[in-house]
Amino acid sequence: MPSCLIITTAGINCDRELAFAFEMAGASTETVHLNRLIDEPDLIDAFDLIGLPGGFSFGDAIGAGRVAAVLMRRRLYPAFVRAIERGVLIIAPCNGFQIAAQMGLLPGPAPGEPWPEEPPRQSVTLAPNESSRFIDRWCGVEISPRTRCVWTQGLGGDDETAMLPVAHGEGRFVCDSPQLLKRLAADGQIAVSYRDGDNPNGSVADVAGICDATGLVLGLMPHPERYTRFTHHPFWTRLDESTRAGTPLGLAMFKNAVAQTERTEAVSQKR
Repeated sequence: MPSCLIITTAGINCDRELAFAFEMAGASTETVHLNRLIDEPDLIDAFDLIGLPGGFSFGDAIGAGRVAAVLMRRRLYPAFVRAIERGVLIIAPCNGFQIAAQMGLLPGPAPGEPWPEEPPRQSVTLAPNESSRFIDRWCGVEISPRTRCVWTQGLGGDDETAMLPVAHGEGRFVCDSPQLLKRLAADGQIAVSYRDGDNPNGSVADVAGICDATGLVLGLMPHPERYTRFTHHPFWTRLDESTRAGTPLGLAMFKNAVAQTERTEAVSQKR
């Protein structure tokens, strides 16, 4: 059974939901406080999957995810790079996405380029919502059919079940240049988009989530861990029984990750 590290710290409030989603998908989980990881970064080497949960780390006191990102960037970046290089899948919803972008994990180096030894300059950010208000609702989403993201492979559809909940005040995806946005699109690193007309925060090109060039690291503002049962859906009682017999979009992402990890482990054992 793949093992998953859930990283928590002051202000994080989605760690249990994230752990539950991984467990529903077939992984075992262990929640470890950021302070312990800073003291013992090699602990990361023992896990097959990593989750950076949502919430309001350190109260988002000087910006969403800023304090946690500075701590991780300074002390844990090499351990995260080692994890990615050995094939560990990482998911970073909401505050986790804000942290991953600021610490240099996303969007990561271009395809074919190695991870730098030092954290790179931040090139994408999650800015305050265009409305200047906290947004808490479900949004229609689209999964890119061209994405290299492992988490979203084979998923899609534009029906009423292709939705995810958002809850953030700083979720507007912005790139530092138009050229970077074009590269991310061309390289298949835009994994999730808001459905046309349902962009809650003003993100450029309706981007809801991106992955790194390996497809292993997914950061997104919606919360897939909050859609692991159809009873989570905002109007689930109106969904027909055949639809409710399937797998909700959120849970499907975690199942993709666990299945990929199991395949990787099986190949390693044969060698």
